[in-house]
Amino acid sequence: MAKSPPSRAWQRMLSGRRLDLLDPSPFDVEIEDIARGLARVARWNGQTSGDHAFSVAEHSVVVEHLFTTLNPRCTPSEQLTALLHDAAEYVIGDMISPFKTALGLDYKAFEARLEEAIHIRFGLPPKMPPSLKKKIKQCDLYCAWFEATQIAGFDPVEADQFFITPPRDIDVAINPLSVVAAEKAFLDRFDLLNSSLT
Repeated sequence: MAKSPPSRAWQRMLSGRRLDLLDPSPFDVEIEDIARGLARVARWNGQTSGDHAFSVAEHSVVVEHLFTTLNPRCTPSEQLTALLHDAAEYVIGDMISPFKTALGLDYKAFEARLEEAIHIRFGLPPKMPPSLKKKIKQCDLYCAWFEATQIAGFDPVEADQFFITPPRDIDVAINPLSVVAAEKAFLDRFDLLNSSLT
């Protein structure tokens, strides 16, 4: 009888790192792996209009832009935290909120461990202060509203029921980029913010 291959709980990244999913180490987190993974993860499970999927990488750039616009006194560290708010999805994908709820707390704990490793790797506090988390989440929901109404088939009335209606003086054009362009946009923004921390 043939033996089953041993199970593994790590993922090999293109950088060569092996990221242990059960006990992620900051030493195995590389920004290039994050950018590549996020650029290939589609928001809305790919159910969007246009020639390209709207990636989590591009979503992250838009959320950071909204956060910076609405919080003009924010620090570069807070901006970087906003950019990396979905960084764990480079490994676990972009699960829609209803599915996260169905999976329960174990999923949230798993996601939190990975997020802490990412934050430590880039010199950020392991856990986001609740006030910062709330501000970033608000921008995340604003971005979701723009995505919903521009590329995901929601009319504004329906989007108002599930997301937060953005302030009227804020306008964002959602224009899904190619994988290569989304990866570059994410890395360019990371490089700019990270350089202001050092």
